Amino acid sequence: MSLAQDVETKTNACLADLLEKTAALHHHLCPRQVLGVRMGMLAGALLSLDLPQTNKRLYTFVETDGCFADGVSVAVNCWLGRRTMRLIDYGKVAATFVDTQTHRAVRITPNAQARQTAALCASGERSRWHTMLEAYQTMRTADLLCWREVRLTVDMQALISRPGVRVNCAICGEEILNEREVIVNGQPVCQACHEGAYYIHM
Repeated sequence: MSLAQDVETKTNACLADLLEKTAALHHHLCPRQVLGVRMGMLAGALLSLDLPQTNKRLYTFVETDGCFADGVSVAVNCWLGRRTMRLIDYGKVAATFVDTQTHRAVRITPNAQARQTAALCASGERSRWHTMLEAYQTMRTADLLCWREVRLTVDMQALISRPGVRVNCAICGEEILNEREVIVNGQPVCQACHEGAYYIHM
């Protein structure tokens, strides 16, 4: 069976169950959840992994938050809370899936023509939103998504870090986990103190 046939077969077999699970998180289903789920399913085929995973072999970078990210999480079982997912906020409906054993990585994005194709596949829907919701569930993977192998520019070992590693910031005294400190004059300093925080104390 070709990769394309394998992807379509698995999509037809598993999609409804995964969509039901992601819809339960939001009490509704939207087009971006469908995209997230289908990206995750495609990642499994491209990386030859059985997903959703039951371990922490797969690591996922998502490039926007919201419903899309939850769709990805349900399909692959990578979560921010399990430290198997990271948000790189580019504002893009895109994700990169990394096999931490083989170090292969694939980035998946929507096909630039997906919305136009959706309009042809589900032309009888009452709105553009409903058209995308229905069509994204049935469109051929190649019409819906684009993918390519990529090489990461981040150190996965440093990103994942080691369990139980913690230090206190020499400036604010707050605890820093996962080796995220910066060493300044031989002392550990948190990134907020070193680079400036996203908040100001009142």
